[in-house]
Amino acid sequence: MKRILLFVATNVAVLFLLNIVLLVLQQVFHVRLGNTAGLLVMAAVLGMGGSFISLAMSKWMAKMSTGAQVITQPQNEAERWLLATVQRQAQAAGIGMPEVAVYDAPEMNAFATGMSRNSSLVAVSTGLLRSMDRDQVEAVLGHEISHVANGDMVTLTLIQGVLNTFVIFLARIIGSLVDGALRGNRDDNSGGGFGYFITVTVMQLLLGFLASLIVMWFSRWREFRADAGGASLAGRQKMISALERLSAGHGENSLPQAVAAFGISGHFGRLLASHPPIEERIAALRAGQS
Repeated sequence: MKRILLFVATNVAVLFLLNIVLLVLQQVFHVRLGNTAGLLVMAAVLGMGGSFISLAMSKWMAKMSTGAQVITQPQNEAERWLLATVQRQAQAAGIGMPEVAVYDAPEMNAFATGMSRNSSLVAVSTGLLRSMDRDQVEAVLGHEISHVANGDMVTLTLIQGVLNTFVIFLARIIGSLVDGALRGNRDDNSGGGFGYFITVTVMQLLLGFLASLIVMWFSRWREFRADAGGASLAGRQKMISALERLSAGHGENSLPQAVAAFGISGHFGRLLASHPPIEERIAALRAGQS
């Protein structure tokens, strides 16, 4: 319920702010922007709708793109251990039992995705199961369960949707202004000319890049929280050991882009990295930071 209220309140606030911007442009600068109400609706539908459709399809897309096989009937002791560990951690975190899957990939990785806390998927790679001991795998599973318990998939989708709304709306507003100025007609600058389409294209690329910086900043921040959650569920030393093992064996990440941000091992770097450097994550755990 809190997440739903956050979703509604955030979108109401965004639409209110955009309306204020429009009023300032119209009243102070005497700029006419055409059917702005329709533009607001279009931006919200495309921005929020596209993000939540992707979230709704996330489990299906993850299974299809990675070839993950959901464990329904454990075939061996290792699969029984995986299911039992996830079930124990899910109960401790207060969430519904996720689907548990294994996908074939050489690198050590795992990810969680799904529409809600009680309808999620946790998947681990065969490379991770081969390269880590059970204490380390337990910590990785705790990390992924913490992503689900923290509502990270929904929150990331919400942030992406809000930013998409801004990008779609503001790119067209700026396009209308530029097009009107180029045509020398400030009373009829609703867009449609060559200047409008060029400006919208450029602004969507620029604003989309800036939006990506915000999304990736949040993605990095939530990794620290998930590490702390994994430490709580499995033990701090186990979480540190798992990260140290990841650092020693870090290589190519074969996860598809759609779920790469949800893996425990991601693309490292700074501004456009979905994950912070492992050294910083280990230091945060050792310092007792969340």
